[in-house]
Amino acid sequence: MTGLGYTVPAIASVLAVCALEFGLLRTGLFRRAAYWLSMVIVLGFQVPVDGWLTKSGAPIVLYDERQTSGVRFPFDIPIEDFLFGFALVTAVLLVWERQRARG
Repeated sequence: MTGLGYTVPAIASVLAVCALEFGLLRTGLFRRAAYWLSMVIVLGFQVPVDGWLTKSGAPIVLYDERQTSGVRFPFDIPIEDFLFGFALVTAVLLVWERQRARG
């Protein structure tokens, strides 16, 4: 397992989004309870759907295990999926907040 194909980009996406917020945009999004509530809601949908897509018994989506960390939790969901999900949702909300502040 090298993790270079999936793990490293997943970690890089989280670092990039955090750098965007703390270094450039400074929206204060991470300090808001509404943001964290929205992340809980996202996880509430992501876990059952991603768990169904990646279940070990009959996966619909297959991953090259050599390109991941090998950590799967819960329901055989690769941990990298949560990192990418966090980065994607947070990036969209950061851009939204930036546009709202300009308007």
